[in-house]
Amino acid sequence: MSALAERAGTADGYRARRTLPLRVELVRQLKRRRTLVMGSVLALLPFVLVVAFAIGGDPSSRNGRVTLMDTATASGANFAAVNLFVSAGFLLVIPVALFCGDTVASEASWSSLRYLLAAPVPRARLLWSKLAVGLGLSLAAMVLLPVVALAVGTAAYGWGQLEIPTGGALPPGTAAQRLVVVVAYIFVSQLVTAGLAFWLSTRTDAPLGAVGGAVGLTIVGNVLDAVTALGHWRDFLPAHWQFAWADAVQPHPEWAGMIQGTAVSLTYAIVLFALAFRGFARKDVVS
Repeated sequence: MSALAERAGTADGYRARRTLPLRVELVRQLKRRRTLVMGSVLALLPFVLVVAFAIGGDPSSRNGRVTLMDTATASGANFAAVNLFVSAGFLLVIPVALFCGDTVASEASWSSLRYLLAAPVPRARLLWSKLAVGLGLSLAAMVLLPVVALAVGTAAYGWGQLEIPTGGALPPGTAAQRLVVVVAYIFVSQLVTAGLAFWLSTRTDAPLGAVGGAVGLTIVGNVLDAVTALGHWRDFLPAHWQFAWADAVQPHPEWAGMIQGTAVSLTYAIVLFALAFRGFARKDVVS
């Protein structure tokens, strides 16, 4: 052991930044059954909707009012937008809560967390690796759905303009760019769920508790947003802005709602991630 390493109390050649590489953690998470199941569910949703429209016929407006759902079969771009619309409120919450809430708690439930820290992997390094992979898989899930939906919708309904329910249409190239913006915004809006799940994952040894707690609190936020008696207080709820992305798929997009929603989501997420790192740094890990 070198004199420098001896004075630092570490083994010769030890580098904290080299412990638990992201590629190792990513491979571990990709091989897990829940990752494969979640990916399969998201990839199958567009096929389910195509079959539903084929059985039930083209969606039609109600009371003469045209909605985004009514334009689902107009083109592949419309079909992709509808898939995002029907899944953004709940279905896309699940992979975010799963990938970010199961990550640390699962190690504790397997009694392997203390061995990782004894490797030794610094606590902050372990959390950063877990969080980066969790967020990366969450983003991949959100990209997978519209990509598959666009391919399936184009095969079923053709490649064409994105028809807007309120009138007008977006050219295919512009529509693709706007869908990218929509996916990015949905990801940012789900950072609150990711923060909740990750914080709970550092507080419990039960993965189901962390995942279920994050999903449950997200649902509570949606319920509170439906209480109109709260008035302007709802502006502080992340759920209030979750569909602000609809303003991006207009002939003349409006960005104010998305900017406010991004600010609210990032504020909550930063606080929750900070709580996770602060609490885990002081936690007595015995699992």
